[in-house]
Amino acid sequence: MKSSDNLNPLKNLKYDIPAGIVVFLVALPLSLGIAMASGAPLYSGIIAGFIGGIVVGALSGSPLGVSGPAAGLAVIVLNAITDLGGFEIFLVAVVLAGILQLIFGFARAGIVAYYFPSAVIHGMLAGIGIVIFLKQIPHAFGYDVDPEGDFSFFQVDGENTFSEIMKMVDYIHPGVIIVTAVSLFILILWETKAFKKLKWTKVFSGPMVVVVIGILFNKIFESNPQLRIGTEHLVALPIAGSFEDFLGNFTFPDFSALGNTQIYITAVVIAVVGSLETLLSVEAIDKQDPYRRITPTNRELRAQGVGNVISGLIGGLPVTQVIVRSSVNQQTGGKTKASTIVHGIMMLVSVITIPQVLNMIPLSSLAAILLTVGYKLAKPELFRRMHRQGKGQFISFLVTMLAIVFTDLLIGIGLGMVVAISIILYNNYKVPYQLTKEKLEGRHRIKILLSEDVTFLNKASILKSLDQIPNETIVEIDASNTKFIHPDVCEIIEDFIINAKARDIRVSVVDLYKNKTTEPLEHFKVTENGK
Repeated sequence: MKSSDNLNPLKNLKYDIPAGIVVFLVALPLSLGIAMASGAPLYSGIIAGFIGGIVVGALSGSPLGVSGPAAGLAVIVLNAITDLGGFEIFLVAVVLAGILQLIFGFARAGIVAYYFPSAVIHGMLAGIGIVIFLKQIPHAFGYDVDPEGDFSFFQVDGENTFSEIMKMVDYIHPGVIIVTAVSLFILILWETKAFKKLKWTKVFSGPMVVVVIGILFNKIFESNPQLRIGTEHLVALPIAGSFEDFLGNFTFPDFSALGNTQIYITAVVIAVVGSLETLLSVEAIDKQDPYRRITPTNRELRAQGVGNVISGLIGGLPVTQVIVRSSVNQQTGGKTKASTIVHGIMMLVSVITIPQVLNMIPLSSLAAILLTVGYKLAKPELFRRMHRQGKGQFISFLVTMLAIVFTDLLIGIGLGMVVAISIILYNNYKVPYQLTKEKLEGRHRIKILLSEDVTFLNKASILKSLDQIPNETIVEIDASNTKFIHPDVCEIIEDFIINAKARDIRVSVVDLYKNKTTEPLEHFKVTENGK
């Protein structure tokens, strides 16, 4: 595939449509579960889902990010609806939060994304992967008391992540286990080299086959009392009798409550927390992108702002870019933002036309898909790679991961940042580089001499400098005097080298990894000393 085709949605539909369908199948129960955990009408989760897919997806510059209702806001929404006195009043806060996010975007607040250290981002991905895996175990065995989308350690059903697993032992359902086992077998089979070589497996992805098989098992088991899968173990989408009934599920904000100062406080909280969660997801998903594309963060904030304004106006939950759906998108072969838009269109059309079919999908089929997603996010190789990057990196990684598992996303990120900043301050912050320009062979030659210590706090300035280098330039990046270079900076340099060919930039590096604990990424080999 040509580099120019990587961001062209029209040339990647054969990848994006199947990925969008799988994201839709996963996002549907998650949206319903988040709405339930938020104490909001179930359709508010669906509305936020298709607004996040269609509206935010169209306006965003993120090739893989998927937006929708976020589990991280569930507690905030639940408390806000109660404190404000009703869902219609809460919707006013959602609209105002969207306006604030638009202001954030135009004020270029998206630069905050570049200050999250790599160890914290990888710790976040690993933590979320472990949480996804643990949360799906009860659903895989037939204990579906806690709704999908509840990713906090302390759950809405009164249990915690681990006590829920212990409690499920008394509620194991044989029909559900069969569906889970067959689904996992199919998903693992689809990942083998032999199956990947078959052309038809690129059209019918493993997760799509798993969902169809789950529906078939559900119908087959209906005649067997022991294996019959009850409605409590299936997707539970509210059914509208007609299009008019569907429109009747839309709720509109009560703007007469604008005089309530609590609304503005709630709007600020939603805007800040939602923006942070979006920027964290952007940074994490960009790192998973095999093409190493960089999402314009200010544009992303503006897209989220428009999405929240519209979602609030028609009765939807707050929208953010979310890691679970985005990871599913990336892992199932999504190439461009067309997959996000497809998922949103599928959610809108399907809940109107085929809700009965969707309600035949066993939750265990979706649990099997999410089990594989969780495993891929927290692979053992990630732990080994982070350990090789040094003690400071590994400690930040572990603290973030464990804090997310035992609390929630934002607290985990906060603790990880505290540890990472403490380590950086310990290593001392110095001027990151010197830049000189001259003419060579008719081209501009730029030499970047990195300083003795280059930390993640230097990410934004180095990224900006590299981004401003003109096309058809000769660039030398010299790290011969550098004793410590943060892996984030190495990743930025590696991404620059990968993209340099398309801009006709000749790049050489000197001693970027020599005698340093940082190692090149597995997919990339840096040419040292310009050789």
